[in-house]
Amino acid sequence: MSPNPAPCSIEELTARLNALNRPTAPYRIVDGKNEGADLVAEWKIVDAQWYEVFAKSGLKKVFRIAMKFDPAKHELRAKDHEYTVEWSAGVPKLALATSSFSGQMTSVEFGTAYAFTETLTPSQVYNYRFNTNEIKKPIQEAVAACGWKYKGISFGKL
Repeated sequence: MSPNPAPCSIEELTARLNALNRPTAPYRIVDGKNEGADLVAEWKIVDAQWYEVFAKSGLKKVFRIAMKFDPAKHELRAKDHEYTVEWSAGVPKLALATSSFSGQMTSVEFGTAYAFTETLTPSQVYNYRFNTNEIKKPIQEAVAACGWKYKGISFGKL
């Protein structure tokens, strides 16, 4: 087993995390200052290129990860928050889930839709699978590659 890499700077870790943002990824990592965090990872549910996919999937719940750097311990502290989604004319409206879940979670939303084609035979229009690990795993790998630890927080302060 190879030794852990020397911890990188917050700036380098931030750059590695921001490098996970790609047009083809169903999530994004953004500044979290407005939420009392350093960064927030979230599904691209409000992105015009993605919300139609999320809307057609009938997605009812989404989650976001609030992240804060702890440079003294070289930890990225992360707390999951679940939100309910209401769709109005195909546009999403997010609200904190009535269960008020906050902590660490793993969930999978999946489904398939079929439509009739011009030949009147059903064919698959889209197939989706939104797994929380699609967001968490790349973040955890980037953090580890930078010599930091990913610490999931269930209770207490981020």
